Amino acid sequence: MLDWIKNINKEYPDFWKNYVNKFETKPNRFVVISTETSGLNPEKDVILSIGSFAVVDNSIIIQDSFEAVLLQLKYYQENGISNEFIIESKMKKLEEADAIQSLIDYIGNAVLVGHHINFDIEMINEGLERLNCGRLKNEALDIDVMYRKLNDINDKEFSLNDLCEIYKIPKSDRHSSSQDAYRIGLLFLKLKSKLGII
Repeated sequence: MLDWIKNINKEYPDFWKNYVNKFETKPNRFVVISTETSGLNPEKDVILSIGSFAVVDNSIIIQDSFEAVLLQLKYYQENGISNEFIIESKMKKLEEADAIQSLIDYIGNAVLVGHHINFDIEMINEGLERLNCGRLKNEALDIDVMYRKLNDINDKEFSLNDLCEIYKIPKSDRHSSSQDAYRIGLLFLKLKSKLGII
């Protein structure tokens, strides 16, 4: 059966209705997003942490940020993996449903920015599906695609570390979704000015 038919009279949660209504106005910020996941298959894997920052007027707004560790305990139990990093992390710890809802409230109608952003979006969409919601409606920009467009490169993809090296953005000892989001934000500021994105 076609998805749109089964969704005709569907009753969505309030947070989703609020999110959809935000698209009646033009976005006034970019939101850089990075997810850490258990793997690369959106249908089988889960989000372990999310880091996000807003970019407004060519600045990363540190105070306008979102980060969370998702309590994917079922995933850890089923795979016999230690969840030490969850216990040790100082980030906010949320159940997946609460994390996805809080993220949706946070991003609103912003233009999303990421490194291979389609994967992050698919992972979030899978979480939204488990909440009986629709799919993300935000426009999205990918810094790898932006870099390749700027340099007319079609036959190669660049890792986040590759791009950071090219633009002399220091690597961090601490690897986290928030740290990656911040580095993506710095790259985005450099690329958007070169590409004339307002």
